[in-house]
Amino acid sequence: MEFRIAADELKKALHRAQGIVERKATMPILSNVLVTAGKSGVTVTAFDLDIGIVSEHPAEVVKTGAITVSARTLFDIVSFLPEAQVTVKKLPNNYAELTSGAAHYKIVGMAPEEFPKLPKDDAAHAVALSGPTLLEMIKKTQFAISNDETRYILNGVFFEPREKGLVRMVATDGHRLALVERELAGDFKLKSGVIIPRKGLFELKRLLDEAPDAECQLGFAENSAIFKKPGLSMVMRLIDGQFPEYQRVIPKEGEKQLLVRRDKLFDALKRISLLSADKSNAVKLSLSENLLRITANNPDLGEAKDDLEVAYRGGTLTVGFNARYLLDVLGVLETDEVSVELGDEHSPGVLHLPGDKSFTAVVMPMRV
Repeated sequence: MEFRIAADELKKALHRAQGIVERKATMPILSNVLVTAGKSGVTVTAFDLDIGIVSEHPAEVVKTGAITVSARTLFDIVSFLPEAQVTVKKLPNNYAELTSGAAHYKIVGMAPEEFPKLPKDDAAHAVALSGPTLLEMIKKTQFAISNDETRYILNGVFFEPREKGLVRMVATDGHRLALVERELAGDFKLKSGVIIPRKGLFELKRLLDEAPDAECQLGFAENSAIFKKPGLSMVMRLIDGQFPEYQRVIPKEGEKQLLVRRDKLFDALKRISLLSADKSNAVKLSLSENLLRITANNPDLGEAKDDLEVAYRGGTLTVGFNARYLLDVLGVLETDEVSVELGDEHSPGVLHLPGDKSFTAVVMPMRV
């Protein structure tokens, strides 16, 4: 195998692989990428047995073939090459030789036959969709995904096709929930929703961030999801299990509703949470007519309070929340105002856009 390729092209492929390859893999080959030179160019494949990505790149192929080498080592080398082009050649005993200008490397590889096969995506029913819309849905739910590996069902986002071409994405970690519903025209041919794993979702977000407006497709086959855009395809294993009945967590319309400037609330929570307890990030929200007071108290540091003007007419109420959970929600909204619904000191808080619940966040209260 021998080919000549632009260093930036190879670097782009290897950069995509970094989030997938296993750094401390029990199988050493999972730390590698499979580099294949064919008649039409070069493909670079990364696969950790759960997520696989195949990236296609133009190259001048002298001799077809394949080799698998360390993804990290190859990426580091290509990042510092002196010339715009690099020649890659396979040597005996699965060594790879890289030449760029006066720089010359010879690195250890492994037999390409040992690299695991990616699941076939022939059975997937791919649907063309809007990249910016899918990217927005990921950004508005990813912060609520659970990191608790013992609750593996919550370690991803629930992807649920609805009627009239609508798709709902939901994430929850038991303390908060984020739900977004958007139109993604097309029939995904799913009997029910599927759970896209956290790592796969973050890699999908990264690929969308590269070129949000590029044509893309998403499909599902058996226990896998397949994402495609020009020159690239990704397959990931879905989480096997039943997502909780999230509708039960979302309260009916709250008795107490206030309208507040999103940026003002965000800044006030940031300021006041500086004196909240380190782990709980606890703050108190106290409501009275057209006034919201945010307070925090830390025996080791002191106390803080801030008052905000809000549109609110109702009884007084004091409720505690984790400030970080509220900040995560406010951070993904682009509107000037946000609507907050509250019940009592034991009820969850619900945040959404004024008059629009296509994005809804639920935050559980806490004792302060």
